[in-house]
Amino acid sequence: MDFGYIILLIISFILFIVGLMGLVIPVLPSVPIVWAGALLFTVFTGFDKIGYGTMVLFTGLAVFSVIIDYTANLVGAKRFGAGKLGIAGAFMGMIIGLITGGPIGLIIGAFLGAVLGEMLSGKSQGQAFKAGFGTLVGFLSGIFIKLLIALTMIGIFIWKII
Repeated sequence: MDFGYIILLIISFILFIVGLMGLVIPVLPSVPIVWAGALLFTVFTGFDKIGYGTMVLFTGLAVFSVIIDYTANLVGAKRFGAGKLGIAGAFMGMIIGLITGGPIGLIIGAFLGAVLGEMLSGKSQGQAFKAGFGTLVGFLSGIFIKLLIALTMIGIFIWKII
């Protein structure tokens, strides 16, 4: 192992860590950052340890994670009866919650934003809380699925380079 190879591994693993942080920080595209770490290593090592097939798999997983990222909250919210204001409230609540309370604030903010949005649209308190719960379920489901994808990619990466 030469120095350049070690530096490349370090950079890739830094990107993996940043990608995992993106699971709770919505401005960071979690799995695509993990994918970028694998791609960087793969390209600079000439597809030696990680082949084209693995990168095609990683690309598919990264694309799937982006789709999950945009649909999980929506599906959860819709399934539990949220409307447009509830979904918009959840999004705004996530941003405000993240700024004011970090990852925990993000979750609480999404829930409260959805509830407030639904109440502003004229829904009863019970319906609003149901929609807020749906948003929370969708959000947490999305994080869980993306975590599984990211860990799978990192695990395959480590398996291939060892």
